[in-house]
Amino acid sequence: MTEELILDLISANLLYILGAILLVIIVVKGIRIVPQSEKHVVERFGRLHSVLSPGINFIVPLLDVVAHQISILERQLPTASQDAITRDNVLVQVDSSVFYRIIEPEKTVYRIRDVDAAISTTVAGIVRAEIGKMDLDDVQANRAQLIDTIKSSVEDAVDNWGIEVTRAEILDVNLDQATRDAMLQQLNAERARRAQVTEAEGRKRAVELAADGELYAAEQTAKARRIQADAEAYATGVVAQAIKDNGLEAAQYQVALKQVEALNALGAGEGKQTVILPANALEAFGDAFRMLKGGRG
Repeated sequence: MTEELILDLISANLLYILGAILLVIIVVKGIRIVPQSEKHVVERFGRLHSVLSPGINFIVPLLDVVAHQISILERQLPTASQDAITRDNVLVQVDSSVFYRIIEPEKTVYRIRDVDAAISTTVAGIVRAEIGKMDLDDVQANRAQLIDTIKSSVEDAVDNWGIEVTRAEILDVNLDQATRDAMLQQLNAERARRAQVTEAEGRKRAVELAADGELYAAEQTAKARRIQADAEAYATGVVAQAIKDNGLEAAQYQVALKQVEALNALGAGEGKQTVILPANALEAFGDAFRMLKGGRG
């Protein structure tokens, strides 16, 4: 009896232990800790049941299964190159890249098999379509606008996949060699044209400056003559006023002054000079000297 009792106690304790172990396992399996950078998709009997957000979550063991662990970090697609033809029939090779992240993993895992390949194909088609609407010069000059258009179009296309497109980039736009050579010739021709225009403008400016200089000199000459004429007119007015006020004496005084100035000019000549004057001239000069002397006195 004692041995049977011991065996019964051991069996009962073993069952309790096994039950406790099973309970611990169930509790452990029912608790799911999801990292901050992930979301977990839970299936029950093969169908979508719930999506576990970052943090502590609880599921029903043996019924619920974490079927997919999806990273919600931003991803970058490998750089892709695709050929496109612009509206003015120029073949270009466009290098593009797209950044995205999964925000609704339940859509991503059940609606698309290969996310990266699907997005790459979508981007290639959109890039070709958008570049086909633009001329080559517009592609080069409006790259930012082109990027915004591509990003918006990709967002609309992948909306049903639970994906958010965070950024799209056009890394490079390459041309074939024939187009490059043609553009180089056009650039050289444009540079030559600008050089000719600059040279012509320089010559034109030089002529304008020379004309301005001549006009300024003429204006200054005319101004000087006008001043001289004004001075002579003023002097004549003074003489006329003096004659008017003093009568004949003032006129004789001016004549005598001019005679003396003329005689001084003759005497100031170079070398020895002999001046022969008639007798009445000597008398006139004598009268002039007397008048000057009298006028000064």
